[in-house]
Amino acid sequence: MSNLSKKRLIQNRYKIKELIKLIRYVTCGHEKRSKILRSEGAIIGSNCKIYPSVSFGSEPYLIELGNDVRIAAGVRITTHDGGIPVLVKLWKLKNAGKFGKVKIGNNVHIGVNSIIMPGVTVGDNVIIWAGAVVTKDIPSNSVAVGVPAKVIESIDDYYNKVKDEVIYIDNMTPVEKRKLIENNLNRKI
Repeated sequence: MSNLSKKRLIQNRYKIKELIKLIRYVTCGHEKRSKILRSEGAIIGSNCKIYPSVSFGSEPYLIELGNDVRIAAGVRITTHDGGIPVLVKLWKLKNAGKFGKVKIGNNVHIGVNSIIMPGVTVGDNVIIWAGAVVTKDIPSNSVAVGVPAKVIESIDDYYNKVKDEVIYIDNMTPVEKRKLIENNLNRKI
């Protein structure tokens, strides 16, 4: 077997291992997903919910989550500057890369399809709305939305705005939950 054939065989084995890891990651529950990410060096606190299709990028060891973090489907956490290859080509920056740690505090919700960029710190008690692109640090006790994400209100303001509209669904079966939600929404229509 030639050196080129051996190299391709090794590359294909690596690709198969990565595909198997991806399938296990997507089809498993929150605890298993956290365990897989921890094995790749991510620091993940307790009671975190990481939904399928969340991407921790190619450097999960640069990501730290506090306790009670909920990351919705489609979120991308990026730890490297993807534009560097353009500079590599223009200025011959051989083997160059630019990286940044991402730190998410305690009791944080990151909404569907949000993107967290390299070097960002998100404080404690924060809500990042769906589709936000977080390019700068988000302070504790705040709600951030948009592209780029901006703080629009404090967590206290948000609580005061929604407190009379919440529905208590703990310990309900899916059938009970649906009935309660539908009844509640029908009253408001």
